[in-house]
Amino acid sequence: MGAFKAYDIRGIYNVDFNRNTVYKIGFFLPRLLNCSAVLVGRDVRLSSPEIHDALISGITDAGCDVHDLGLCTTPMVYYATKYYGADASVQITASHNPPQYNGLKISRRDALPVGGETGLRDLEKLVNEEKAVPVQDKGKVEDYSSFRKIYVDYQRQFVPDLSNLKITIDTSNGMSALVIKDILSDWKDIKYINDTLDGSFPSHEPNPLEVRNCAQLMEAVKQNKSDIGVIYDGDADRVMFIDEEGNFIQPDYVTALIGYYYKKKGVTGNALVDIRTSRSTSQYLEKLGFPVTIWKVGHAYAKLKIREINGVFGGELAGHYYFRDFGNCDSGILASLFVLSVASALKKEGKTISSFMKEIVSYANSGEVNFRLDDKDGAIDALVSFFTSEEKPERILDFDGWRIEFPSWWFNVRKSNTEPYLRIVCEAKDAILLKEKMDEISSIIHRFN
Repeated sequence: MGAFKAYDIRGIYNVDFNRNTVYKIGFFLPRLLNCSAVLVGRDVRLSSPEIHDALISGITDAGCDVHDLGLCTTPMVYYATKYYGADASVQITASHNPPQYNGLKISRRDALPVGGETGLRDLEKLVNEEKAVPVQDKGKVEDYSSFRKIYVDYQRQFVPDLSNLKITIDTSNGMSALVIKDILSDWKDIKYINDTLDGSFPSHEPNPLEVRNCAQLMEAVKQNKSDIGVIYDGDADRVMFIDEEGNFIQPDYVTALIGYYYKKKGVTGNALVDIRTSRSTSQYLEKLGFPVTIWKVGHAYAKLKIREINGVFGGELAGHYYFRDFGNCDSGILASLFVLSVASALKKEGKTISSFMKEIVSYANSGEVNFRLDDKDGAIDALVSFFTSEEKPERILDFDGWRIEFPSWWFNVRKSNTEPYLRIVCEAKDAILLKEKMDEISSIIHRFN
């Protein structure tokens, strides 16, 4: 079984992990985090009720109480962890993965993530090597589902004036459907699609980073003559956007829009981006006065780093956006409120989202390209060796794969922490140079197939 990952516990339910695994995770979690109560939430996946029951059984058999949030977005659980001062929380979700997947995202006090390097490996060892012996004085389960109203009220304070916008929103049949209409209830010119909770995800997979899953929204934006389209992933910790022409906006560019939002609010400070982020975004943010720190991919790393640098906000290519206003955690809905605020302000100036993005984007970018191969380490070594000997890099970052930068182009190569892929991002001053460099990179990688 291989459900313990770098960021969370995730896999195909009853293949990579099962009810017994979840029970033992629940049983040993109080020992790992030294807590007397655990906040628990879940998404709408078909296996989530069974996992929910097994997790609660394990926690209470260890003598620990459960504060049961019920159906939740993942950011709701993060906010509840901060709001209640909880020592531990678990969201049952597989985020953007297909319906047969499920998993658990674990946080400790202050909504700090429990990742591979901060407790998950220890938990995995306990689950695999120790026996769970129920205690006599079992823990109690309390209903905390009323927290949903507290969360909606908190989000509503960030809702801008949307009276001049036409908006289309795709909730992907996921958890954003639980709260988004309540949050945006003051505004009527919003069209919703795939807005019922359905853990089989009948309309499309809940992963909007795959552009094919945005096809319905792209068409709906054009049909509705919307100024912008919004699409959330399965657990609403990520969000993507479609411009008024029906085009997908690359998520790392959206970090620049969020910088524009904060600049207009008169807020300054540090910004965090991941190692795959476009120079267009970093240079735009620095021009606005936000010093940029580049760091590792993934929420388990970003949430720690943004605290370390006292960052105002951060963003990733995968569509995670982190906010000091949100306890340094990621929230797809909060990010969307900020971007809608920008869209409204731009429209008042006679600008569209697409025209504004053209002002920001100044390089040709490949997006993230995936290569499935066995010898990932060999391919990485070959790429690094070739490009550092052929040209003189102006900067090398080696903390999450490699990002090797030259004056007119750069590339990042890294192994996925959650899927069997080698991932490449390449960017160049123009499309001709980008194609040349991607052809060179691809030819080297293909030798290792």
